[in-house]
Amino acid sequence: MSLAMSMDASESGRVELLCSAAGCRRPLTRSPRSLACPRGHSFDVARRGYVNLLQPRDRRSSQPGDAPATVTARLRLAARGFETPLTDAITSLLTLGPGDPVLDVGCGDGHHLAAIADQFGAAGCGLDISVPAIEAAARLHPELHWVVANADRFLPYADASFQLVASITAQRNPKEFRRVLADEGTLLLVVPAPDDLIEVRELVLGEGVTRDRVDKAIETFAPLFVLDRHERIRHTVHLDPASVRDVMVGTYRAGRASRHARLATVPDLDATLSRDVLLFRPARRRPAHGPRPRPG
Repeated sequence: MSLAMSMDASESGRVELLCSAAGCRRPLTRSPRSLACPRGHSFDVARRGYVNLLQPRDRRSSQPGDAPATVTARLRLAARGFETPLTDAITSLLTLGPGDPVLDVGCGDGHHLAAIADQFGAAGCGLDISVPAIEAAARLHPELHWVVANADRFLPYADASFQLVASITAQRNPKEFRRVLADEGTLLLVVPAPDDLIEVRELVLGEGVTRDRVDKAIETFAPLFVLDRHERIRHTVHLDPASVRDVMVGTYRAGRASRHARLATVPDLDATLSRDVLLFRPARRRPAHGPRPRPG
């Protein structure tokens, strides 16, 4: 779904995009090359069809989120099928209908969202703070809807807009996830498992520390969400030296000079890819003002 198609859908009650200006949150409507709210805030539509709703207060740097080199490294790994087993496992665990609205928060280049949308005929919306990531997503998947925004602050969508909200090794904002998720919807959370990339971490980082993130994730999303299912997806891939470097860049682990020296001499190796996939259902919403008193 292009941005234009997405806005047509939102106007008919499907997915309503909201203004991200401070204190506004009014619905956005479309003109040929921009979106605007009733209070006059306006956002240009990029040439590739996405909209940038990022506000100056949302930026911690001049180029927030994934850098171009990170996006390119991940694209190369995706082209090699690096993420295909995880994507296949995710789609096998989900139940969606044609046209169901889906939001991928921290979507990166969009390959997971594209696979979900293709599998179910869902209406895919991807959000990321990185302009290079959304540029890549919009170029590769122009049929979907892409937005640049800061998910840590606000998801620019109307309440109960989505049947599925996904965070795949990405941002977590439990209150906003619950707000935009329909009462009968599903939250998909994917976190690295303890042994994820352990061979690469031992070789390049000099440490193989294991860290289980599942209990923390469940705690973070309670009491707004209740865990329905947990699956650990594990497979092994063969990485040549170039792919090892892409893994390090794509996971933000290649920054230090000492690591660059190790990367220059790294051999081929077999690496474990291991992710914990968690499916949550929303907890029941509490009444805004408590239960009504019984008639006397």
